[in-house]
Parts: sequence; structure tokens; C-alpha cells
Amino acid sequence: MHGNPKSHGLWELTAPAPPNTGPLVGDARADVVVIGGGYTGLSAAIHLAKAGARAVVLEAHEIGFGGSGRNVGLVNAGMWVMPDTLSGTLGPPFGERLIELLGGAPQEVFELIERDVVDCEVERAGTLHCAVGHRGLQEIQIRAEQWQKRGAPVVVLNAEETRRKIGGGNYTGAMLDKRAGTIQPLAYARGLARLALAAGARILTRTEVLTVSDMGLCWRVGTAMGSVRAEWVVVATDAYGNRPRSQVRLPYFNLATRPLSDRLRTSILPERQGAWDTSAVLSSFRFDRSGRLVFGSVGALQGIGALVHRAWAIRSLRRLFPQLDELEFETGWFGMIGMTSDHLPRFHKLDRNLVSFGGYNGRGIAPGTVFGRVLASYVLGHLAEKDLPLPAAPVEHRRFRAAREALYRAGSQLVHLAGARL
Repeated sequence: MHGNPKSHGLWELTAPAPPNTGPLVGDARADVVVIGGGYTGLSAAIHLAKAGARAVVLEAHEIGFGGSGRNVGLVNAGMWVMPDTLSGTLGPPFGERLIELLGGAPQEVFELIERDVVDCEVERAGTLHCAVGHRGLQEIQIRAEQWQKRGAPVVVLNAEETRRKIGGGNYTGAMLDKRAGTIQPLAYARGLARLALAAGARILTRTEVLTVSDMGLCWRVGTAMGSVRAEWVVVATDAYGNRPRSQVRLPYFNLATRPLSDRLRTSILPERQGAWDTSAVLSSFRFDRSGRLVFGSVGALQGIGALVHRAWAIRSLRRLFPQLDELEFETGWFGMIGMTSDHLPRFHKLDRNLVSFGGYNGRGIAPGTVFGRVLASYVLGHLAEKDLPLPAAPVEHRRFRAAREALYRAGSQLVHLAGARL
């Protein structure tokens, strides 16, 4: 089991090989420099290149190195906050515009995958948001009602219906969102990279951005072995970027079992939905294509945390699925989620022709994909600022950022330590 923050665990083992890329050597020119080789940056590059713009993606490590290659793989609609809360926080016209965009985002992802033949283990069976206790049931009922009044295909299941869908557990209910599904997240990122290259974009990996300098008529983006001059710079690094950023980083880990027997595969998540629950320190679980059960929660697989989280995961899975008589984890990994103060994403105009989208709060696949397209349209002049799904916001200088991040790690360990001993 790997606790290396550079490891992508199961996803690295099962994803198709990445396209051939390498570092920037020398000086280059472009219309747009995109910093970050994740969903947002690669999606932006695809749409920029298809429109004829010279797009260059600079990635400090490898394609999908950050959250795009480490997440659970749930393709969900919306954000963590309730639709009405989102609408009320942003107000007109942005609130309902953003809800409409994110409500349709999974469909956009799945259509892209089908149209462009991206091999990433697609399952379009929906996702289950599982209720813990009476409060959790109230939460999903309210969430479902708010989506239903907007025409979304979501339904609330009772406890027995949930037990049949899950194959175990004592959840009080669940919200089934038929718009959603699961993918292999690193495979999807690599697929986006292939599409960007095919459209004419350049992708330069192992190329950390060291400086971004305003040269008057253009920007100069400097790296260790070269530079790129461009009219526009798009920052798409979310939790993995250097300052300025509005996010506090929350660690999230996943542990994958060995492929389960046919008997167990048919008794656990028999319809292959991905699932997560309403706990404050949540749990998520899903299958991969080969029948591995992937189980995750808040925390980092480093130091004592690796032992604590693993012990908790074993006990939790056996409580959830008593039929798991043999339980062995084949691999484990973790990554960082960019959390904003109100759990809403951010659009920043950092300077003239220097912009960013980020702050996905754990919902990166669908929002990252559509925000990349939106950014490309904005940069190309096809979409006015007043028509964006988010208003421009200043960068939040979060106080005690490092202390908050340390608290997330310590808090998840304490919760899981207590849970492992129950």
C-alpha cells in the first residue's frame, strides 16, 4: 500500500498509458498559456485549440498529477451546498445560471467520453448519497426536493430500498441521482490530454512555472529551462497551485481491495452506483472495472495516519458489508481537495488577461470539465464576463491557512481512531 503523495495508487495501475510529453526547453510563443494539466486546464486547452488558438499547457509534474488523478471518480451534478443555498449566495443572475450549468455537467462529461472514445471505465448507473441517521435523511430529502423543483431526475429511497442498492449498511435512506456515474479519473485526464494534443495544443510536463511577468503587450511565463510568451494566462491548479489561492487544502484518501469474488461483486453495489454518505467526516465507496472495491474518506495516508485510517477502513467496511469475510487492500493513495469558505467555486481575475477557476470542494470532474470550456470561451471573446456562471471574486487571504490544514489532518485521524476502536 502506498502512502506516497506522488502515487496515484489503483488509478496509475489501471489507466491507459499517458500520451508522450516532455519538459519545455527554450522559448516559445502562444496565444494562451494554461498552467495546470488537470481537468480544467486540459478542457480549456481542447476548446482553445479547436477554435484555432495556440494553447500551451504547462504542468509541473505529469498529466493528472493533482486531484484530477487521485479522486474517487464520482461524476456528480452540482456542488456540496444545497441548490437553494447556492442560488441565494450568488444571487441573480449567477446563482441559477451556475446551478443549470453544473446540473448538466455530468451529461457533458459523458457525451465527451462517448463522442471522443475516451477509455475511462464509464458507469452511468447514477450515484447514491446515503443518509446517516435522521438528520442525514432530512438533508437528502431537502436536497432532492430542491433538485426536483428544477426538473432533475433524482429520487429519495427509503432505508430498505437503500439497503438493496448498497448491499448492506444501516443507512436511513439515500438520494439516487440518475444524472451521475463513475469513471476512472486518471484515465479520463489522460484522455483529455490526448484530445488536446489532437486538437493542436502543446502539453509540456515536468515544467514547473517559476515566474509570471507582465511584459506590457504580453505575459512571460518562466520555467527552469525556458519561457512562453502569451497574451493570456489561465491558472488551473486548484488545490495544487502556489499562492495566490482562496482554498484551504483538505486531504482525502482511497483504499482499493483486491478484485472481489463474483459472489461478493453481485451482493455489493449490484447496480454499480458510486456512493458516499452524509457524515461530517464522510465515507465513499465504489467498484472499478475489475471488481475492486474502492473505499475512501478524509485523511492523508502518511505517518501514523496511514495506520489509523487503514484500521478504520477495515472495520467500517466489515460493518457496512458483513459478507466481506476476506478483506485485503491492494493499494492506497491520497490527494488534496481545494475547500473554499462557502463551498462554492471561484472565478478570479488576477490581473489583465490573467484568470483562474478553482475551488471545487471535492466536485472536480464535471465542474472542472465545464469550467474549462467556459474559460476558453471567455478568453476567446465568445463569452462576456457578465454571462459567466460566476462573478469575478477577489482572492481570499484565508487566515491561519496552515493551521486549518493541520487541523483537518488531525481531526480526521481522531475521528477514525475512535471509529476503529468502536
